[in-house]
Amino acid sequence: MFRPLFVYIGMRYTRAKRRNHFVSFISLTSMIGLALGVLVMILVLSVMNGFDHEMRTRVLGMVPHATIESPTPIKDWRALGDEALKHPQVVAVAPFSQMQGLLTNDGKVQKVLINAVDPAEEAKVSIIGDFFQQGSLQALQPREFGIVMGDKAAAKLGVGIGDKVTFVAPEVTVTPAGMFPRLKRFTVVGIFHVGAGEIDGFLAMAHVQDLARLQRWQGDQVQGIRLKFDDLFQAPRTAWELAQTLGDREYHARDWTRTHGNLYQAIRMEKAMIGLLLLLIVAVAAFNIISTLVMVVTDKKGDIAILRTLGATPRQIMAIFMVQGTVIGVFGTAIGACLGILAALNISAMIAALESVLGIKFLNADVYFIDYLPSQLMWADVLQVCGAALVLSFLATLYPAWRAARTQPAEALRYE
Repeated sequence: MFRPLFVYIGMRYTRAKRRNHFVSFISLTSMIGLALGVLVMILVLSVMNGFDHEMRTRVLGMVPHATIESPTPIKDWRALGDEALKHPQVVAVAPFSQMQGLLTNDGKVQKVLINAVDPAEEAKVSIIGDFFQQGSLQALQPREFGIVMGDKAAAKLGVGIGDKVTFVAPEVTVTPAGMFPRLKRFTVVGIFHVGAGEIDGFLAMAHVQDLARLQRWQGDQVQGIRLKFDDLFQAPRTAWELAQTLGDREYHARDWTRTHGNLYQAIRMEKAMIGLLLLLIVAVAAFNIISTLVMVVTDKKGDIAILRTLGATPRQIMAIFMVQGTVIGVFGTAIGACLGILAALNISAMIAALESVLGIKFLNADVYFIDYLPSQLMWADVLQVCGAALVLSFLATLYPAWRAARTQPAEALRYE
């Protein structure tokens, strides 16, 4: 097989056992450092992608993309929903009401936000149905005052399916005997686990007609409509356009960026900053190749001089050492990419196994928005990381190779 001279000699230098074992050691550490840098960068970017994905699909699949609300109860929400569905970005609508308060049971108290839902319509705008541990959303029937809640709230109250809880509204009823808090008994008909502490601990759902009665509205009156968009990142603009179309004096819009936007932006910014920092680590590892090749050039001055006297051009000498440095970069990048892909695909299971062995929880849902370590490998990130590592490795070969090409045969052979 025909191979150019500079490729053949460069590969021989890479494989050959050098007299100077320290040079070989430096070459090996350069390759290992580059591999570790690529591995860590792929792994961390995959974890950040996992957080980003879980935020978009799981958390934002539970909270409304946007709501159109009115200061007064809306009687005909279907007509309002039909008008909203005319917008090309709106995929589905559902009735929407909210009420904050406290749930109590046997002396235990838990603050809660109750979302009033229509079980038949809620599945169109929410993914809550995928996360029920017990019961279902369809168990919410009008006039029965059933309630579904997250497993953390249920555990804190010590309740299960069929148990009764008391809802204490933040309002009082004035009677001739004095002022009394508004109370209502609910029956637990479902328990869900999303994995997000904010949702599992503080969110509950009741039938829209039951909450309307609790708010002293008519059974078909709601606070507004919940919207699901084709592109949730267009939610602020689209929701504002809908509010303007429907009547900005009668309705106002609220979108997910007001409640979870800061968290999402923080994840995106952290991914960018961590990616930049890790790229600097890869750059440091790649530029270790410079020291390796400088030592190799010093060690091979006699060989360079002999090649020059045999007719090798400075360009060929330069190409020999560029090939050698590039081979180190290619092998280091390839090893790091393979290990990084394996780690990214298995990191979630590995961390879960480690948590079960140690009996501790690395991600607490009370602090973070999810209680497990997600990972999503994106091949675009792998290609970008590998491409950056290879480019940096190639650039690191230029100066030592240039120095080798400037070696004067007579000067190199003077003391041989």
